[in-house]
Amino acid sequence: MTDSTRSALCLALSLADPETADGLAERLQADLPAVLADRFGLPEEMTEELLGADPAQMRAALGIDPQEWLLGAAELGDPVVGLALWHAWYRDDSGHQWRAMAVIPDLLATLLEAADLSDPRWYEDDGLFQELHEVISGPLLVAVLTSGFLGVTLGSLAQFGMHLPPPAVVDVCLRFQALWGTEAFSRFLGLLEDVPELDTGHPWLPDLLRRTLEAPDPEAFLREHRPAGWEDPEHLRAMLELRYGDSLLEFHTGRGFPARPAGLDWGLIRREHERRPVGLVEGEEEESSLTAGLLRLIQWEGCPHDLVMESFGRRPWETAEYADELPFEAFTQPMEYPASVYGRTLGDGVRAGRLPVERLLAEAIPADDVLWHLPDDHEPTRRALTGLVARLGTNPVNWLTCYARMQRAPTSSVAELIEDAVRTDTRRKRYTSWPRPEEAPAFAHFVPSSRRSFLMMFRCASEEAQLAVVPYLDPRGVQDFLIHGEPSPAVREAVVAAHGLPALVTMAASDDLSAEQLDYLRDLDEPAVNALLFGCTGLFDTPLLERPERERLLAGLLGSADGRPVPRELLAVLERQLHGRDRSWLTAFMESGEVEVARTILNARQLRIPATRLRLLAAVWERGGPDAVREILAMDRLPVTLRRQTEKLLDAPDGLERLRGRLAEEDTPDRLLAFLTNAPRRPGKQLRQLLEEGLEPPWSALVAAQNAGTLPAGLLGPLAELPDCPRELLLAMLATDPTYGKSDRDGQTGWVRDALRSARLASDDILSHAAPAREALALLRRHTGDGTAAPDGRPARKLGAALAREHLADDVEAWAVALQLLPTFAGTLPELLMAAGAVTHRQQ
Repeated sequence: MTDSTRSALCLALSLADPETADGLAERLQADLPAVLADRFGLPEEMTEELLGADPAQMRAALGIDPQEWLLGAAELGDPVVGLALWHAWYRDDSGHQWRAMAVIPDLLATLLEAADLSDPRWYEDDGLFQELHEVISGPLLVAVLTSGFLGVTLGSLAQFGMHLPPPAVVDVCLRFQALWGTEAFSRFLGLLEDVPELDTGHPWLPDLLRRTLEAPDPEAFLREHRPAGWEDPEHLRAMLELRYGDSLLEFHTGRGFPARPAGLDWGLIRREHERRPVGLVEGEEEESSLTAGLLRLIQWEGCPHDLVMESFGRRPWETAEYADELPFEAFTQPMEYPASVYGRTLGDGVRAGRLPVERLLAEAIPADDVLWHLPDDHEPTRRALTGLVARLGTNPVNWLTCYARMQRAPTSSVAELIEDAVRTDTRRKRYTSWPRPEEAPAFAHFVPSSRRSFLMMFRCASEEAQLAVVPYLDPRGVQDFLIHGEPSPAVREAVVAAHGLPALVTMAASDDLSAEQLDYLRDLDEPAVNALLFGCTGLFDTPLLERPERERLLAGLLGSADGRPVPRELLAVLERQLHGRDRSWLTAFMESGEVEVARTILNARQLRIPATRLRLLAAVWERGGPDAVREILAMDRLPVTLRRQTEKLLDAPDGLERLRGRLAEEDTPDRLLAFLTNAPRRPGKQLRQLLEEGLEPPWSALVAAQNAGTLPAGLLGPLAELPDCPRELLLAMLATDPTYGKSDRDGQTGWVRDALRSARLASDDILSHAAPAREALALLRRHTGDGTAAPDGRPARKLGAALAREHLADDVEAWAVALQLLPTFAGTLPELLMAAGAVTHRQQ
C-alpha cells in the first residue's frame, strides 16, 4: 500500500459510523495489518498476532496513541516482541516517524519489569540483550541506563557503570544481588581480573564487593555503604538526559530541553561532573563532547558561575548564547572574538539590569567591543557614557587620539581608553587629523565596529564638543554621523558648512533614514540628493519615497511647480531602476510626461503592450506638446504603424483627445486579455511582460474567459501565484493542476499555502474542487495541519463526513469501492464518492 492509500483507509475508517467502520475493516481485513504495522513500527505478522486478527479491534487500534499501544505491548514481557520494540519506528498523527525506544519514556523499563529474565531468548546472540550491550551514547543509552538492565547480565555493570553516579551504582549492585545472589559478585570480580582493560569508572567498586561477600548480611552492608543522593529516579534520568540527550529529538518531539527537577542539588551535579565531565562520550573527541555537555548543563536555572565559566573558557560564543546567565567575570577577560559574545549578551544584560553599565564601562574589555554592543536607546547607558566622555572635552585632539587607539587597546576598558587619550605626559603619538581616513561608501548599509563605537561616544558628547570635532571627521565619519549620530540642527548645519554638498549626498545614500531625515533632504531639492533618494530602497526592497513623490521627481516638480527638466543624475538612476523594478515603479515612470524620462524608458526597455505605448505618448504630449512627441517618435523605438498614426494626429486640433481615445480603447480588459492569450505556448512570459509594464491583470476578463473555456490552461498557474488572484481562478486551478509549483523540499504547494493563509481558499475548497481525488487528499494532509487557513482541517472534515453519509451511507461495499477507485480516479473527492455510490447501487 502507498502512503496515500494508507491515509485514505484511515480517513475512511474515521469518517464512517462505528458499525460501518467495523464492516469496512472486516471487508478490507487483508489491508489493515500493513496499515497498523506502519503505524506502530512493528512487523506486520507481529502486529496482526498482537491484535488477534479481529477487524474491529484492528480498526479501534488505529485511533489509539501509538506510544500507549507500544507500552501495552511492552507489558507482555516477551523477548521476541521486545526485540521488535527495540527496532520500532512508529508514525505519529502528523506522519512523522520516531524511534520508539528513544522517545517513549520507560518503554524499555516496562518491558524488562514484565520480563521473565530466566528465559534464554533474552541472552541469545541475536536477542535483545546483545543489542543493548552495543549502545554507546545518545537517547538509547539513557533508555538502557534507566531501564533496570544494569545488573541483569554480568557485563552490564562493567560496561555501563561508568555512566552512573556512585549511589546509583550501589543500587545496581543491590538489584544484581536480588536477581542472582552474592555468588554473582564473585563472578563479576573474576571478570574484572580476567579482563584488566574493563573500567567501571568507579575504582572503589571491587573493594566494596569483596567486603560485601564477607559481610553476614550482604544486602544490609550494601545499603549501609550507599552514598547519599540520587534516590529520586527522576533526578537520575534528568542527569542522564543532560549527558546523552538529543537536542534535535527533544525539539521535534515537543518535549523540550529537560529542566532541572525540583530538589536536585547542585552539589550532586558538581561531584558527578568532577567524576566524569558532563558530555564525555566514548569514541568522540573530548573537546567537542565536553563542550556539548556543558552547553546543556549551563542552561539549567541557577547553574553555578564556576561551571558557566568552565564552559565559557572552552566555547565562549556558544556559552553566551545558551547560558541561563553569563557571569560578569566573562566580560573582564581577554577572548578571541569578543563581538560574538557581546552581541548575544551585553545589550540584553544591561537592559535587564544584570550588568551594571557603570561597571561595564570601568572594567569590561575591550573598549571597542563594549561600546559597539551597548544599547544606544537605553537612557541610563547614555547618561553614564555622557559623564565619561565629558573627560575628552572640546579638544579635537583628545577625540581623534581616542579613536586612533581604540582598535589597539585589547585589554583597556572604556574608562581606561578615555583616560589614556587625554594624557599629555606621554611620548605616544597624539592625533591632529583623522587617522586612516576613508571615503564614504556609495550605499551606507552598516557602520564598522570601531566607527560605531566612536559614534556611540560622540553621540553622547556635548554640542560644544561636537561643533569642535565635526570639521575633522573623514567622509565616512561624516556619513555615519549624519545618518546615525542624531545631530542637532545646529550641529548638522556645521557639518554641511565644513564638508559641503558631498556630506548631504553621502547622507542620502542610506536605506535607513528617519522621516525627519527624509523631510530634511527633500526640502533641499538638490539634484544629486534627489537622485539617491529616488533610487534608495529600505527593508524588503520597499522604496523610501512614496509613489507621489517619485512621480513629482520624474516630472521635475519636487520643490517647485514649474516642471523643470529632470536632472541627469536622476535619469542615470532611472536607467538602472528600469532593469528589474516592480510594476508600481514602471507606472510612475510612464506617467512622468517629461521627455528625457520617456527617452530613457524607451532606450532601456522595449514596450510591447499597445496601451503602455499610448500612455507614454499621451503623457509626453500633455507635458511637452506635439514637439516633444516628435522627439520621441524620432527615436525609432516604437512600431512603424503607431508612429505613422501618431504623426497624423500631431497637427490636428483635437489630436491629443484622439490619442487619449485610442488609449481608452486599448486599455480595456478585453484588449489586455487578448495580449495575454495571443501566445498560448508561453502565457507566463506574456503575464510577466504585462506586470513589468505596470499593468494589472484584467481579472474580470480572465474569470469570464475561464468560465467560457477559452483561457489557456498554461496561464492559470502563473496567475494563481499572484497575491491578488481571485477565488474563481484559484478554484479552477485546483481542478486543473493542484500540484503546480509543488516544492520538493517540504512537499507544499506555494500558491495553495498562500491562498489558504489569505483566506482566498478554505480547506473545504480543496476537498470540493481539487482533482484528481488522490491529490486532493495529499493537499489536505499537507496544508490543513500547518497553521494556514484551517489548522485542524475541521471544515474539510465536516464536509467530507457529510458527503460520505450522503453518497455511501452505511454501505460497506460502497466504501470499499471508493477506496479501490481512489488511486486512478481523475475527478474530485465528491465525484469519487458519487461514483462509488452509483457503482454499488447498479451492482445491487
